[in-house]
Amino acid sequence: MSATRRQILSRTGASAVGIAFTGALSELFAGSAAAAGSGGGHGNGGGYGPLVPDPAGLLDLPAGFRYKVLSRQGEPLRSGEGHVPGNPDGMAAFAGRRGRTHLVRNHENRSTAAAGVPTVPGLTYDPAAKGGCTALELDGRNNVLGERVAIAGTAVNCAGGPTPWRTWLTCEENEDKAGTNGYTKDHGFIFEVDGADPRRTGAVPLTAMGRFQHEAIAIDPSSGIVYETEDAFQRPFGLFYRFLPHKPLGGTGSLRAGGALEAMRVPGVPDLSLIQETGARFEGVEWVPVPDPQAVETPIRLQDFGPKGITHAQKLEGCYWGGNAVYFVSSFARVKDGSGGTHFGQVWKYEPHRRRLTLVVVFGPSTDIQLPGESPDNICLAPSGGLMVCEDGDGAQHVYGVSRKGEVYALARGARNIGTPEAPEWGEFAGVTFSPDRQTMYVNCYTPGTTYAVTGPWC
Repeated sequence: MSATRRQILSRTGASAVGIAFTGALSELFAGSAAAAGSGGGHGNGGGYGPLVPDPAGLLDLPAGFRYKVLSRQGEPLRSGEGHVPGNPDGMAAFAGRRGRTHLVRNHENRSTAAAGVPTVPGLTYDPAAKGGCTALELDGRNNVLGERVAIAGTAVNCAGGPTPWRTWLTCEENEDKAGTNGYTKDHGFIFEVDGADPRRTGAVPLTAMGRFQHEAIAIDPSSGIVYETEDAFQRPFGLFYRFLPHKPLGGTGSLRAGGALEAMRVPGVPDLSLIQETGARFEGVEWVPVPDPQAVETPIRLQDFGPKGITHAQKLEGCYWGGNAVYFVSSFARVKDGSGGTHFGQVWKYEPHRRRLTLVVVFGPSTDIQLPGESPDNICLAPSGGLMVCEDGDGAQHVYGVSRKGEVYALARGARNIGTPEAPEWGEFAGVTFSPDRQTMYVNCYTPGTTYAVTGPWC
């Protein structure tokens, strides 16, 4: 289970670690065997103890935890293809042969990035674009056996999601067309990446899945339907989509066979931010065919969906499957930006078999998370049953744990690594994920780009 990009928590300006919300926090752990019966944290939800300053000045952890630097921006890639790119973001870990792990890592680079993903023949979509993915191969002790480009020439690869057949769908959070910002091809697509063998997937846009500002995906493991979020920054805001593939659950490459793209319409609800009461339930959700999935002339969210219109939401980001439902998140909404209502985060649950949409959690403004920082970013389920949350804001940056009881504790703190002594800066955390055996937490520091492996007494 993973959810991403400022999707659940938001800064309140409080200095103490605490948590308040409305709704069922337990919904965030739905469908996870690891979460069942667990309080999160070290058995009692109280965390793992105080952070111990790191003599090397990189990563402070509780006693009993250790880290290993797997990769650092600017270092040579072991493949000889160039150097490690910057801005590592969304990430996933997949089981390989002989106890190995394949770690696939997004790089959220724009066309102006200083440390782009090296272009590699056969793995590059647009040579003018600097985003993409790299892949690390690790042994059972997190020793790096290989590191290479997995896809290049894509733009602003932020999040995505894993497939049931152990590949990664990387999403372009960008919809620039060829000739814009120096790009030579249209962007705004999803690409499939095989971390174990990138040449199996190459650099082929999954065009039928739509061209828009993609954020994250989740796949229904029973039907193969792919749910997609759109992180649009300005009105009209993004839509929530589903893609019905012609070859559902067909394995690597099957999504290239195409399918139908539809957008969600909640009858009588033009903007999800208008709904503020948790437990609000909407039956008979409709799915409307997208007129032009390629957005040749008009962005999808601006297209004509008929007299009933379509349902929009500001900052649709995280998306994951749990139990028999898909969960998706609006990370915030503001009336001043043009939304119908204001909130600091909504978590929605859609049950396909019932065509039912339910608002399960709301954060703020009167029931908002309180953390010593701001704008937490990527989120994943921890082995203890709680959540791990990456912070992205001002000041020192942390990875926080959130127990099933709603208790918040610091798990890691990054040291100052950019800026000056007079004006220190810290790189945000991103891409938190766990190894298939749940014994290692992998996490990125955005600036300078660094990937860590963290081991310790997780349960």
